[in-house]
Amino acid sequence: MFENTKQLIERIGETDQLYLENNTPELALERGDLRLQLVERSNSRQEQVHFLQEAIVLFETARVEYEEMPMPLYVNLSLHLAKAYMVYFELSKETRYALITQQILKPMTQHESADIYFMLAYASVSKNELSLTRHWLKKYMATADFDLVLLKQHPAFKPVQNEAWFSQMIQNRLH
Repeated sequence: MFENTKQLIERIGETDQLYLENNTPELALERGDLRLQLVERSNSRQEQVHFLQEAIVLFETARVEYEEMPMPLYVNLSLHLAKAYMVYFELSKETRYALITQQILKPMTQHESADIYFMLAYASVSKNELSLTRHWLKKYMATADFDLVLLKQHPAFKPVQNEAWFSQMIQNRLH
């Protein structure tokens, strides 16, 4: 993470120059991630939407532009894309962005990634699909990378934290 916004913008300029010389999926991932960092720092909704749109284009293009890339890189690009759409959801509260996140990540569940399961649970709870939320949280909690603090502190899961099944899942995981 960059100490200040100026350094972040300078790095965006550097990576955009590198793109002109030789684009790679790794570079696209970095360029998109830098824009997501700008979204987090911006207080202007218009700027946030602009940087989100740029990030989404970079991630989407990288996912289809290269015939071959290592699967972990493809998964990482997809997770960043899903994150961008969920940030869009948080800004707009339009459930179509949560649906897009589900469409991106659902075909990737065979990778048994905690991050994929978490994002699917996040998208599901955002759409008020409690049975799917429960399903993905159960898979998430079964992974080695399960993060109880993240789950308890993430604001999207506040509506289900008082549900009996949620408490039971956490108790089962702790024992």
